[in-house]
Amino acid sequence: MPVIVVANPKGGVGKSTLSTNLAGYFAAQGHKVMLGDVDRQQSSRTWLSLRPAAARPIATWDRAREDLVRPPKGTTHVVLDTPAGLHGKRLEQVVQLADAIIVPLQPSIFDIYATRAFLDDVLAHRKSERVRVGVVGMRVKEGTIAADQLRAFAATLEVPVIGYLRDTQNYIQLAARGLTLWDVAPGRVERDLEQWQPIVRWLQS
Repeated sequence: MPVIVVANPKGGVGKSTLSTNLAGYFAAQGHKVMLGDVDRQQSSRTWLSLRPAAARPIATWDRAREDLVRPPKGTTHVVLDTPAGLHGKRLEQVVQLADAIIVPLQPSIFDIYATRAFLDDVLAHRKSERVRVGVVGMRVKEGTIAADQLRAFAATLEVPVIGYLRDTQNYIQLAARGLTLWDVAPGRVERDLEQWQPIVRWLQS
């Protein structure tokens, strides 16, 4: 049962957007997915409460205490949305569960510097070198200085950048209805689905 952890020490970088759409992708492939929210803000749990009954099911756990709990019986894939400021024992606990760790990163110099140190911590805490770590550029506006800075930073990393997602209202509008890119007609989100292809290939490899 693969466990995908989405983590970054900064808040507001797109962790929940990435987590919900990862869960939506796995659900669209016919998997029994659990979206676990270990963020105190419970953004992913709120999103699940908005998800229409007719949409492909995505389960969650009943998180009644601070300890991580087991996924529902029959779960085949797990996506974990994590809080900002994840560090120390809590970071080690979450990373030890992971088969893959995806770090969303916005093209901001402040996010870039914070993320470099975080990636060092993640690599130090992962249970094995076989646990893959990848970065996804979030809200990237091509042709901007910020996007160029992000790509220059990516070239210095020990881990791959597995995709760049554009800044679009599609994610916001879908999230407001508990939906993902894979819950609507492909023609409506064609450009965004294309941007997800490298991420999907990385997950499948």
